[in-house]
Amino acid sequence: MLELGIKAPDFELPDQNGEVHKLSDYLGKKVILYFYPKDNTAGCTKQACGFSERYPQFTEKGAVILGVSKDSVASHKKFEEKYGINGGLTYVYGSR
Repeated sequence: MLELGIKAPDFELPDQNGEVHKLSDYLGKKVILYFYPKDNTAGCTKQACGFSERYPQFTEKGAVILGVSKDSVASHKKFEEKYGINGGLTYVYGSR
C-alpha cells in the first residue's frame, strides 16, 4: 500500500470500452484510484454505485475516477451496464 503523498507507479490498462488509459495521462489532475477484487460483488457494487451517484461532485472538483480490478474488459462492461454506472467512471482491467 502506498503512503499518502507517495507517487503511484504508472500503468497502461484498457477500460470497459477497450480504450487504453495510462496513469501518466492524468498527470497534474486529481485522480481517485481505487482497487476492488471483483465486479458484481456486494461491496464492490456498492462502492462503484456510490462513486457513480456522486460523479458530478467529483468532476466539479476536477477529479477523475479510475477503478481497477483483474476482471476482463467484457466483465467491466457488463458491470457498468447492469448497474447503470455513470459513463464517466472508468474501470480498467488490471492483470495483477
